[in-house]
Amino acid sequence: MQKIKDMQYTGVDRMVAAIGSVPSLIIHSFAFAGFFMVGLTGIVSFELVLLVLTTLVSLEAIYLAIFIQITVNRHTKSLQEVEEDIDEIQEDVEELGEDVEDIQEDIEEISEDIDEIQEDFEEMSEEEQGVHLAKEAKKKKEVSDAEALERLSKDIARVLADLEALKKVRGDKVGG
Repeated sequence: MQKIKDMQYTGVDRMVAAIGSVPSLIIHSFAFAGFFMVGLTGIVSFELVLLVLTTLVSLEAIYLAIFIQITVNRHTKSLQEVEEDIDEIQEDVEELGEDVEDIQEDIEEISEDIDEIQEDFEEMSEEEQGVHLAKEAKKKKEVSDAEALERLSKDIARVLADLEALKKVRGDKVGG
């Protein structure tokens, strides 16, 4: 998709820009004044001047309407592209939000596992703690840590992939 801001200016674009400028206003004002001066001086009949002037103004109005419609069409296309970009960014943000929620859930599960381990530790007698703690806590911690690390790694990888995709989308939009 070619962005409007990246387009080469065509002859029509230059004409639209020129007509909507201060020099164009000044030229038109002098042209109208010149027509009236020719009519008032009697060089050409006033009726002929008005006829020519009316015809020129009508033709100019038609062309101005066409130029305005060209500009409106281009702006509409540009706005549609911006709207699509906003929708894509909004989807990316929603996906990132979901990933953050998943990470929060994983953190809550890890916290619950830690709480369970602490409860188990407190319930054990001092003798059991010495022997049993070394084995059981190590097993639970290894399993829990491995699971938590795996979940976090997957979530982080997913978030990084989403961020890279978002960077690529933004880079393509800025560069392309």
